[in-house]
Amino acid sequence: MHIDSSTYTTTGGKTYTRHLLRESYRRGGKVLKRTLANLSHLAPERLEALRLALAHKGPLCDLASVSEDVELRQGASAAAVLTVLEMARRLGITAALGGSAEGRRALWQVVARCLEQGSRLSAVRLARRLDADRLLGLGPFDEDDLYTNLEWLCGQQVQIEDRLFAHRCGERPAPRLFLYDVTSSYLEGVCNELGAFGYNRDGKRGKKQVVAGLLTDEDGWPLSIEVFRGNTQDPATVAAQIAKLSQRFGGGELTLVGDRGMLKSREVANLTTAGMHYITAITRPQIQSLLRRGVLQLGLFDQALAEVTDENGRRYVLHRNPVQAEVCAARRADQLAAWQRRVQQVNLYLSEHPRACPAKACSRLEVLARRLKLQDWAGLEVEGRTLRPVIDGQAHAEAAKLDGCYALITDLTASQASKELVDARYHDLAFVEQNFRTAKTALLEMRPIYVRLESRTRGHALVVMLACMLARRLADCWRGLDVTVEEGLEELKELCSTQVWVRGDSRPSTRCHSPEAPRRLCSPLPASICLPCCRRSSGPHRDPIRAGSCPHSAGLAASGRPL
Repeated sequence: MHIDSSTYTTTGGKTYTRHLLRESYRRGGKVLKRTLANLSHLAPERLEALRLALAHKGPLCDLASVSEDVELRQGASAAAVLTVLEMARRLGITAALGGSAEGRRALWQVVARCLEQGSRLSAVRLARRLDADRLLGLGPFDEDDLYTNLEWLCGQQVQIEDRLFAHRCGERPAPRLFLYDVTSSYLEGVCNELGAFGYNRDGKRGKKQVVAGLLTDEDGWPLSIEVFRGNTQDPATVAAQIAKLSQRFGGGELTLVGDRGMLKSREVANLTTAGMHYITAITRPQIQSLLRRGVLQLGLFDQALAEVTDENGRRYVLHRNPVQAEVCAARRADQLAAWQRRVQQVNLYLSEHPRACPAKACSRLEVLARRLKLQDWAGLEVEGRTLRPVIDGQAHAEAAKLDGCYALITDLTASQASKELVDARYHDLAFVEQNFRTAKTALLEMRPIYVRLESRTRGHALVVMLACMLARRLADCWRGLDVTVEEGLEELKELCSTQVWVRGDSRPSTRCHSPEAPRRLCSPLPASICLPCCRRSSGPHRDPIRAGSCPHSAGLAASGRPL
């Protein structure tokens, strides 16, 4: 016997639910059903009691004794780990790292970088708290094993990146346009084998750094990361990227997009020799040189998007950004105001100190003007012991005429890419900048770098790049939930498994039961997998990846944002 429940809607729009007590029987080899009673009038709790009694084949008194012999305790937090692990599987990271012991430890380093940033020692402690050994089959390990694992990652980096590229190309056509940019990360200590003093983008004076170059596809999806010495100039990193594109990422007639000052004449020649194209921007002095030679005209920048082709077939795409022009004008005004305030302070000092030398004070103010880049149109006149600022209006207007102007250069023909497409592809470099923000400051905290060996530094950078993939895809999936990746993972950490303890047994049962119902915000977050309650070996939740198999994914299904 069983209770058959169904809901139906009448033509008037009213909804009814009926509950029938039915049994099955055979007649002539056919299975038939007959109704024994209509239970629609019973309260919901009485219906559930009847369902429990019909499902339990033994004496009902055994059900009452269960609570006396079994104790439920809160287990480890597992929802956040399982969500990130499932996302890693879908992105191909799990398969790329492999199923060896080193591959599983590398996978844990990537997961730990997403959940809680810190040192290798903190990753070991996190694994103990979150029961990672049971979830990943890690076995006992300590921080020294993770440091050694960074060396393994360095040795396997090419194979790992190639597998991830093949996995991504399996979902879509192979990319023909790539974005490339570099950043720097400062070091704690002075013993890193790649550490050197250079142009520090982090603003950390007195600290050595390393330079990292990130190569992505046209959507900004990370493909490869490479670490260079801290004093490496941006153009010197391009040759390695050309080799990757030629040998590993398709080769042929590809296009590389780089920031201004990166793709110089030598790098452009190398790209042309390899049969590739380029899109980059030229610097302000280069624009001024082209204006003096008559290749470009200043009035073209006032158009929506202008295009000029020189005698060598190179195309220039010109535009003026009015917002950036206002920013440049405001910055120049602030610099001038700061310099004038300093002049007033110096004049006050000269008036109060008769022995002070006005010529030396004027020399120091001229140094400050050069530092603020005002020397072309701002000067000083000495009148007795008073310094008077002099502003050359015509020179000031000349300095401001290129505010907000930028010029792109490419060897792509108009039939290969329109000027609008060239402009859009260059602005896609913002995707790489977004990856840098995620990796360095927003979530993953790539810096500061505490390791010393070159191989471990490269392995650390690879871990951060893989974690950046996970963070980016989680952000895409949760964008409609108005929650950041960090907030979503924190919510998931509060969902724990439930341990079943049998009285008299010193160890908990290995089975997990459903936890309490999550809060509204936390309910739809386990989008990629079922919760730990669904890790049972039987029942309708055995395969949590299938659509509709897990009740906890109802929130995501309602939001209409699949992975």
